[in-house]
Amino acid sequence: MGIIVISSYKPKPGKDAELLKVVRTHVPILRELGLATGREVQIMKASDGTIVEVFEWVSADAIKKAHETPRVHEMWKEFEAVCEYESLSNLEESKHPFSEFTPLN
Repeated sequence: MGIIVISSYKPKPGKDAELLKVVRTHVPILRELGLATGREVQIMKASDGTIVEVFEWVSADAIKKAHETPRVHEMWKEFEAVCEYESLSNLEESKHPFSEFTPLN
């Protein structure tokens, strides 16, 4: 059984398009490395421009392996150049029982 995660990325000023490009390559890279499942990825945008991504890791061991994988570290540097990691609880949408986001895929 995998582990589903919800990740939130707030773009740095002027980096919206670059962030979306990095997000769209994120899970395919993890899949190539055997770290993410084939479950459909959901990519959406919050009202403040934060990109929210829902995907599934293969296992807790896969998450641990990601922290030891140079290609994943390179990808995380790409993320850090274009965004700040955001807590889902800081998004306005998370304060409502039926959170609405704009789909991006």
